[in-house]
Order: sequence, then C-alpha cells, then structure tokens
Amino acid sequence: MERRTWLAGAGLVAAGKALGANDKVSLAMVGLGGRGRDHIGFYATLPSANIMAVCDVNQAAQERGVALVEKLTGKKPKVYSDMRQMFEDRTIDAVSIATANHWHALSTIWACQAGKDVYIEKPASHNIYEGQQMVAAARKYGRMVQVGSQSRTTQHKVRAMKLLREGVIGKLYLAKGLCYKRRPSIGKKPDTAVPAGVNWDQFLGPAPLRPFNELRFAYNWHWFWDTGNGDIGNQGVHEMDIARWGLGKNELPKSVVSTGGKFVYDDDQETPNTQSATFDYGDVQIQFEVRGLITGEEGGLPLRDGHTIGNLFFGSEGYMAVDVGGFQVYRGDKHEKVMDEKFREAKAWDSAPHMDNFLQAVKTRQRENLSAEIEQGAMSAAMCHMANTSYRVGRKLTFDAKTMRYVGDAEANRMLTREYRKPYVVPAQV
Repeated sequence: MERRTWLAGAGLVAAGKALGANDKVSLAMVGLGGRGRDHIGFYATLPSANIMAVCDVNQAAQERGVALVEKLTGKKPKVYSDMRQMFEDRTIDAVSIATANHWHALSTIWACQAGKDVYIEKPASHNIYEGQQMVAAARKYGRMVQVGSQSRTTQHKVRAMKLLREGVIGKLYLAKGLCYKRRPSIGKKPDTAVPAGVNWDQFLGPAPLRPFNELRFAYNWHWFWDTGNGDIGNQGVHEMDIARWGLGKNELPKSVVSTGGKFVYDDDQETPNTQSATFDYGDVQIQFEVRGLITGEEGGLPLRDGHTIGNLFFGSEGYMAVDVGGFQVYRGDKHEKVMDEKFREAKAWDSAPHMDNFLQAVKTRQRENLSAEIEQGAMSAAMCHMANTSYRVGRKLTFDAKTMRYVGDAEANRMLTREYRKPYVVPAQV
C-alpha cells in the first residue's frame, strides 16, 4: 500500500489544529545525531516550542535524545523508532528533521501528508527530483516547510544581501562560494554485523541494501553517494544558497561544469575532497570551490579554525566578502575598504532565530514569511546536485529549467532521480 493511501485511510491528511499567537507548537525531533541534538538545544530556548517526541533508528541515539530533552525542558518526551508511527500522533503539530540526506524528501513528504509542518535540514533533497516532490507536497497539503539554511535569518547576511541589491558594489557579474572545510581522511573499515539497537534497514531506507559498515553510518554517510552529496551538498549548500541569494537568481542556471577529485587520501570516501564548479546564467556567473585539504585565506575571507568558508561577490565598482564573522566591502581599483560590519548576534552558528521563524509561520500559516521556504531550499540543493552530476559524468552539462532536464544527455538525466528501494519510494504523485 502506498504511503499516501495509508495516511488518507487513517484520516491524517487533514490533521493539524489552528494555533493562536501565544500557543506553543508541539514538536517532534526526527534524527538524533549531532545535528539532531543541536535541534533539541535550539528549540529548548524558544518560548513557542514544546518538544513532545523524539525518533531515531538507533536506540543509543534515542536514549541520548531523551536525556537531553529531559535535561533542558524537565519533561520526558515520547520515543519512536519508526517515524511513520510518530506521524500518526495527532497531538504533534510539526516535525524537525535531521536525518541523513537520502531520507530528507521521503520524511518531509510523509510528514506533509500526515498534516505536519516541517523543518528539514539542508540540503533539502538528495537529488533534483526529490526537491520537486517536496515542493509539490508542501503545496498540496498546505504545509509550512522550512529548510535549515539559517543564513537567511542571520541578520548581518540579510543586511549584506540587501546592500548588494542596492548596488553597493555596482552591477554584479560574479558570485563565488568557498567551502574550504578541513576534513581528515576517514580511512578504511571492513563490513561488520549490525550493532545491537540499530535498525539498519530503516537507516538505509530509499538507498540500496548494503552490509553494515561503520564508515557509512553516523557522520561519514556524507561521503558516500548512496546517502550523501559530498561537502558541496553538506557545508557547501549554505554558501551556494548565499551565492544565488546575493545575485537575486530564482531560477536554475543554463549550464554547469564541475571537475575535481579525491586527492592525497587513500580511503573509502567516494565523494571528492577537491571540487570546482561553474554555473552560467548568461548575465552572471557563480563559481564554487570545495577543498577538504589544507588551504589558506582568500579574497578577505579569513581562516577560522583551519577553514575558509564564505562568499565573495564581484561587481563593476568593487567586491564584498561575507562569512560567519561579518562582511566587508571594498571599492575601486585600489580595493579601499569602505565597510566592515562584524557579527553582533548571540552565537555564530545559532539556528534558534531560523527555527523561531519557522514556528511563527506554523502559527500564522503565512509561508511567504518563511526565511528559507522549501522552494528556495530545493533550488539551492539542485545546484549542488547539478555540480555533482557534471563531476560524475565528466563533462559540461546544459540544463533546461522549463523541463527540469539536461539537454541531450541520458546519463545525466538518470541522475535526476534514483532507483528507490521498496517500500521507501519517493512517490511520483504526492
């Protein structure tokens, strides 16, 4: 039985209750790894949040999640191993999802069908097709779906993007995203028996069934194509989103070319640790770089804890550098620094304002008030997927944004989606 049919039969499609301005939003956390526990910590600081339930396929992660909720809120949450059972709970208004990337689309679609609003971690999807289906589900069921691109609620970045629109560096012609995040080698490990307390079938979900391997579990799933999208789709999607945001581009580019490789290390990682991508919009260009090895500063973006992560925007009259610490504006041929705004918010990577933006939209039902609504998040994720597809097929790709297909390239078009492992299928009709 298809998930949509099962939910409709259970009477859940129209679930959800009207919330007043002072009501708390009843929340469930899905995925209780490091980022999922971050979610708990951030929501626990928000007056509008009531954490009612937690869900993970790993019993040890469940126990850590429960302990953290109890510590921060004084209340013991309900515990689920299967998100499908959790979605049946009519007392839950919204879910906050921090699973591996390959689960983002299906968990979001199921939640929308069950009448839940959704905060989904970046990247929105594991492939381009999934992003389209997530948008369709959000629209069909009238759900608020926010992607975890917290830069869109970070005030100094909001101000920087506004200044670009106002012409602070003249006519824009280029945006560059830098994801120089130092990554150690993951090494090599043999397949083993599935650890006690782990539902490996559910962890793999839509991905092919493989023997358990520690390197494909926990954080390192990012570096395998079955479950992750490399660092361009991990850290890099933040900077990709900012590049597109700064240029004011609400469509996908005409073409992409991406090259790179996995250099220096001899390990089991599949995704590149060094990658360059160029996206052509005709009137402007986006360039993107991933470096997981030792690197340095660039364009006024400093090294922070061994990383150089941020964005550079170039215009007819100067350039701007933006990162977690603030932004700087340089003008003229002598690169005179005319603005230097430092980060003035509570914590550099605080997602609480972004999550609060989501909670307020859950109450008001105004999706236009979401800082990173699913349509925007899916578009930025799609650019990461385009770069990875070009890298994997080894050639430049032309893209038709109207048909959402690559022009004359069957191999690349097969990578728009994947072969889903039943019953974990992202449906064609949501």
